[in-house]
Amino acid sequence: MSDRAELESIAWQWISLWCVPVDWGLFDRLHADDFEDCSPAERDSTKEAFADGLADLVAAFPDLETRVDDLVIDQPASKVAVRWSAAGTHHQAFLGIGPTGRKTLITGIEIIEVRDGKIVRRWGEWDISALR
Repeated sequence: MSDRAELESIAWQWISLWCVPVDWGLFDRLHADDFEDCSPAERDSTKEAFADGLADLVAAFPDLETRVDDLVIDQPASKVAVRWSAAGTHHQAFLGIGPTGRKTLITGIEIIEVRDGKIVRRWGEWDISALR
């Protein structure tokens, strides 16, 4: 089981990836090789596919800025829930929408599970209705 400080640190570092430029070295260090994306958004559930999804996000919103709105730690389960919001200008198609050229707000809730200092599993729900 991870301690509270480690879980919080990993969660903050993880959300920091969702800004431009992405620190791909940090991405690799944070995610276990057998990482599973339980909300794969029509892609494979692997670490590599999740990285591709993140690359698509930052390509579509090259000025993306993400912030943590709430962070809840479940230490016994080694999980962290993060409610976040991100704003960026929609320059490329994303999830089949656009580009709109507008500054757009995306919000979401993520749950990450940590084992041995690495993220092993992720669940996420996003609201991208502002893109329409």
